[in-house]
Amino acid sequence: MNIGLVAHDAKKKLMQNFCIAYRGILSKHHLFATETTGLLIESVTNLSIHKYLPGHLGGKQMLGAQIEHNDMDLLIFFRDPLAPKSHEPDVNDIVKLCDMYNIPMATNIATAEALILALDRGDLDWREMYK
Repeated sequence: MNIGLVAHDAKKKLMQNFCIAYRGILSKHHLFATETTGLLIESVTNLSIHKYLPGHLGGKQMLGAQIEHNDMDLLIFFRDPLAPKSHEPDVNDIVKLCDMYNIPMATNIATAEALILALDRGDLDWREMYK
């Protein structure tokens, strides 16, 4: 399955730790991330990640296009709801697309863990039939 990984600056360390913890599950899938997040994840996990442009330079639009083409199966977008920076991608556009195209999405660690464990159990296999 195709898994998208995006994190605002304040949540990048959390994303790295999440990917370290679930490296075994993530390694079985195709991973996509905005550039900086992807580089940081690769540096600590050795996972292979297809990197989009940085979010504010078109990466958000690249991710959105992949969602619109039903090419994304799961998205984890750790956002900073209290102090997002002006250059960081707006999560609301992505949430809207995920809702429109029935893409499971997590914006916090609790939901991300629930989704990644569901993925590992096969609970998200319905996505294969949805394509």
